[in-house]
Amino acid sequence: MKAPRLPLTRSTMNPSYPQENFHHTTFAPSSFWAKRRSIVRKNTLHAQLEILKSTGRYDAFRLKWHPTYEEGYKALFWDSDVGKWLEGACYFLAEKGDEEGDKVIDGAVKELTNMIAGAQWEDGYLNIHFTVVKLGLRFTNVRDLHELYNAGHLIEAALIHHQHYKNNLLLDPMLKYVLLMHTTFGPGPGKIHGYPGHPEIELALLRLYSRTGNTHAYELAKYFITERGNLLGVKGQHFYLAEAKQRGEDPGQRPAGDAWPTANAFWYQQAHKPILEQETIEGHSVRAMYLLTAVADLVHLSRTREEDSSECEKYKTVCERLWNNMVNKKMYLTGGIGAIDQWEGFGIDFFLPQSTDEGGCYAETCASIGVMMLAERMLQLDLDGKYADILELALYNTVLGGMSQNGKEFLYENHLASCSKRPMKRESWFDCACCPPNVTRTFGMLGGYLWSSIVKGKDLEIDVHLYNSAVLSFEVPGGTLSLKQDTNWPWGNTITFTLDAPPSLDITIKLRIPSWAQPFENGELFILSPSPIPSLKCSKSYLILTPSYTSLYRNTPVTLAFSPLTFRPRLLRHHPSTNQNTLTIARGPLIYCAEDIDNEWVEDHFKSVAISEDTKLEEYVAHDMILGENFMKITASGVKVEHAGAEKGSFPGFDIVREKSVKKTDVQIVFVPYFYRGNRGGRGHMRVGFKRL
Repeated sequence: MKAPRLPLTRSTMNPSYPQENFHHTTFAPSSFWAKRRSIVRKNTLHAQLEILKSTGRYDAFRLKWHPTYEEGYKALFWDSDVGKWLEGACYFLAEKGDEEGDKVIDGAVKELTNMIAGAQWEDGYLNIHFTVVKLGLRFTNVRDLHELYNAGHLIEAALIHHQHYKNNLLLDPMLKYVLLMHTTFGPGPGKIHGYPGHPEIELALLRLYSRTGNTHAYELAKYFITERGNLLGVKGQHFYLAEAKQRGEDPGQRPAGDAWPTANAFWYQQAHKPILEQETIEGHSVRAMYLLTAVADLVHLSRTREEDSSECEKYKTVCERLWNNMVNKKMYLTGGIGAIDQWEGFGIDFFLPQSTDEGGCYAETCASIGVMMLAERMLQLDLDGKYADILELALYNTVLGGMSQNGKEFLYENHLASCSKRPMKRESWFDCACCPPNVTRTFGMLGGYLWSSIVKGKDLEIDVHLYNSAVLSFEVPGGTLSLKQDTNWPWGNTITFTLDAPPSLDITIKLRIPSWAQPFENGELFILSPSPIPSLKCSKSYLILTPSYTSLYRNTPVTLAFSPLTFRPRLLRHHPSTNQNTLTIARGPLIYCAEDIDNEWVEDHFKSVAISEDTKLEEYVAHDMILGENFMKITASGVKVEHAGAEKGSFPGFDIVREKSVKKTDVQIVFVPYFYRGNRGGRGHMRVGFKRL
């Protein structure tokens, strides 16, 4: 079984993936995101490499026994841990940087590439667990054991490896593996009529198709998506039931780990019904995001791949429906998703407790990365600012907050409040280590999230989704185009753009106007300078700079300014149906929290502290020693409320207390950006939403 060798050319089908276009962005060295990406390059990649080596992951593709294999399924994801790190490393190696440090990373990438290729079976199969630990059981439990998930991450690593090194040393093995999977899974006779329990390979296969034109990849991804949730898929039975029966499992048996609350809770894998029939977002939040990212991409690619894409277009409506359900009813103010610890995912509508001891709050870092991925794909289908707003919200709060300022410690969960059982504490690694290398690779490709472009002959469109001092540059008919933005975002309220491009091009630039922008005194949400005549229009929260405008101001600074009020601290609340009668402080795209390191008086994780909607929010400049940058702290007056004699064990409640039985103490509360929490020591007390007075 021989896979076709891939020519070293980039596909013209590429629909503006961040993973493909990141290298067109150069970050200004002093900018907000450049400093953090520099930390990842200098610290995170090296620290994670050492952990990969010390835990056995690095050498696992040598296919030798490791003691961890005796500890159940702890090593089940090792392929993907290596794949994500390798992917992230290649993004950073593609940029000029620390030459000595890069030699270490480059050497590790090359060694891992050789080991991965050497671990492949003659027929193309490639998986550590089913080669070393469970030999002979390949593809017998794709519901639970992550074979295809691991394959997806290795495919993603192979794509950037191919792009950076200009060779096929990793991509050829993955093409061979795809060929095996294509002959193994699908609708035909003798094939497995199934799909993975943890989506990921679908989005990887679609990117593989986009880069290479490999039709096997497209067909397999489409089958996995469209067959998912078919209740009669295998001889009138759900695939997961048929697969379990073949393994000899009791049909009422729950899988190891008790992630399912009941038997056959296939909503955990978004397989409880066909995707087209799903009305609400359910189950494991990371799986849901990876699946819908692939679904959105299938819609996009089908428009050029299929003669009749009408069936695939129906999936766009599903993506929109599930997105709205998620954002409106199941998302935290931080952009985090997933309230339930047990299955790392969504609860019922409006169930959004802040902490473990209040009933939940999981908000996995990988889930918020998945939110970014889905938002980016939805922007390719419909340039609507609501997707970019949520992308930015997740990025600046849960994703950025998932990594420490020094790049060496991480958060798996992103609670909105700490408690004695789950204090605010970062870790250097996890047994299930999906989040740390996922953050690494996301920051590696971050330049591709800032903007996207469409080139059709002499007509060119650039859509600016995120603001950061950076330069977008790529080749166009007649020369090179560059678009530079200068800004102090997320602290400042202005962005200055400078466009340089061949005069023959008709260029449209679309700039996102955040939904949280506050108007100037004249009612306008922004000021564009130089002023356009006639005035320009907005469409779905994007300001459209037309070719007639951009042609006038080539190599001339154009400034987009938001009102000072837009970046003043403000108070947010959850939807009333959440029963979270709390207030949360925000500034621009940033959510704020309080920690005991700034509020030494706190003893109960701020549970007894309340603030009023009339409280005066004061901000002041603080300095971060690690990154050498200033940031804004916020102070607010609050009240510590203690109910005397409320809990005596004689009645489950109590009468409305009189004022004299309530002890109130005025307190001054210091708030810091949510991403900044857990970086300065302390006792682990932290809270985002405060009771409302």
